[in-house]
Amino acid sequence: MLGMGVSVEETNLRPDVLNQSNLSLLASSPNVDQTTSPNSHGNGNEEHHHHEEHRINQKVPNHNKIITSLIAGAVAGAVAKTVIAPLDRTKIHFQISNKQFSVRDAYQFLCNTFKNEGFLALWRGNSATMARIIPYAAIQYTAHEQYKRFFMCNSKRKHLPPIKRFMVGSMAGVTASSLTYPLDLVRARMAVTAKDRYHNLFEVFLKIKAEEGLRTLYRGIVPTLYGSVVYSGLGFCTYETLKKWHAEYNKGKDLTLGERLCFGACAGLLSQSASYPLDIIRRRMQTAGVTGHSNDYRSVTETFKRVVKEEGFRRGLYKGLSINWVKGPIAVGVSFATFDVTTLWLRRRKMFHIDELDGD
Repeated sequence: MLGMGVSVEETNLRPDVLNQSNLSLLASSPNVDQTTSPNSHGNGNEEHHHHEEHRINQKVPNHNKIITSLIAGAVAGAVAKTVIAPLDRTKIHFQISNKQFSVRDAYQFLCNTFKNEGFLALWRGNSATMARIIPYAAIQYTAHEQYKRFFMCNSKRKHLPPIKRFMVGSMAGVTASSLTYPLDLVRARMAVTAKDRYHNLFEVFLKIKAEEGLRTLYRGIVPTLYGSVVYSGLGFCTYETLKKWHAEYNKGKDLTLGERLCFGACAGLLSQSASYPLDIIRRRMQTAGVTGHSNDYRSVTETFKRVVKEEGFRRGLYKGLSINWVKGPIAVGVSFATFDVTTLWLRRRKMFHIDELDGD
């Protein structure tokens, strides 16, 4: 017997009944994939790409993705850090001192710097920042894309699950921090010392080597790597998650520049707040040689205990966090948005597309 109680003999005489019966069987079969129906696109669980972004990326072979990511990452890092350089210098000034932070004092520091040293002094140390952030951001964004590609290999999903998003971001941050750390230390030294102490980037390296030894160039790397796990992991995970939700809610409609900035700002606010105490410890250890605390800040644990003992947990480990809530979202939002826009602009160029010689 077939479905609906119709016999084989009857179906031989009535083909229309056979067709109806077969349709009934198909509809009731548990093995039929119902998601192929046109109405299935309304299912909230369906994953989506951003259409234009995905279409462009499909045209670019992986070796050209690496090149474009390196270029776009360098541009993103340079633009973001230049925008918030005065606030960054103010933050570092309070991080490495025993002074209590307040918005009024931060404003006074900026005014005094402008009055005594001139407008461009607000960007003092920015050349060192560029020397560090350009390779750092280029490596970080490229590593993130390549690690994500590795984890997506052989996966039928369009997006990584949340834990892997965090892992990929953390791995990218640790990779970039490990390869560029001495430049970060040099940048911090230039930001907190007087003009006559260090005149250029090369002089910082020479004086550190002569006065403190080359090992000093890696002083503070442990809290930096811990911080990278939290900061980069949360940052990339938050940004990628917001992009995923946007693609699913808008059925693949592409992001606007404003949306990229907002998503990046949310990622920056969350990641910088979570990793801020490690940033305090890192700065104290990096600048110990020029602030008279070489024997006080020798390890993460020792630095943590001393800061909490002398300044308190909240006032010590979260000093300057409020200014970070201003500069952090701006910097990260600008960085993510600039990277995305620059990457898409580069990958639209035919010189980066797959051609007959490239094969895949």
